[in-house]
Amino acid sequence: MSDRRLGTQFFDAAISLLQRVRDEEAEAVEAAAALLADTVADGGRLFAFGAGHSSLPAQDVVYRAGGLALMNLLVVPGVVGVDVMPATLGSALERVEGLASAVLDTAPIGAGDALVVISLSGRNALPVEMASSARARGIKVIGVTSVAYASETTARNPSGTFLKDHCDVVLDSKIAVGDAELTLDTVPAPFAPASTVVTSALLQAVMATAAGDLAARGVEPPLLRSGNVDGGHEWNTRIMREYGDRIFYRR
Repeated sequence: MSDRRLGTQFFDAAISLLQRVRDEEAEAVEAAAALLADTVADGGRLFAFGAGHSSLPAQDVVYRAGGLALMNLLVVPGVVGVDVMPATLGSALERVEGLASAVLDTAPIGAGDALVVISLSGRNALPVEMASSARARGIKVIGVTSVAYASETTARNPSGTFLKDHCDVVLDSKIAVGDAELTLDTVPAPFAPASTVVTSALLQAVMATAAGDLAARGVEPPLLRSGNVDGGHEWNTRIMREYGDRIFYRR
């Protein structure tokens, strides 16, 4: 089997997953978008959080051309991507109890705001506590996770629950446990993860729907434009001036 064939197989697997979430998560996408639109219209703030590789889709909706300007990254030091050394420390921090509460106590987020929590497995202490503690503070929570983990693995946090159990809206990425789409007789482990592709697509679908929802209400969606098109910088300057009290990545 050639590398080209394996590449084609991965594309096919990713496309199949995207089609599945498109068809099966349509109502959840609408609900998540409505939650974000409600928050924007009511003067609330928007945040996204993910640990390790789950931080990548969170970062993808922050300060993004064509995206909602109000999306902010909720940062937990040491778990944003794989920039911490050693990278395994980030995985260890996901299992630390109390870390999420400490972050929420000091972050500019509170009652009336909305938080997107991304965790593929949804089983570790950090994302579970982040969602549960946020809701206890009056923050609406959208969870993006693979629901399959809740039935095929055990929870890795004191509550014995999963991320999906602490959300106002759950978006199921449909990713199989283990996050590897391909196998090969000559390769000893499954490979080719698709969670980032699918999760990013899910979130962009939510952002697009939220923008349309706001427009339907007669509210101009606070969207960013590319700074590499004529007029883009001026447009973004206006948006950031109008919504500066709800944008934290420029401070």
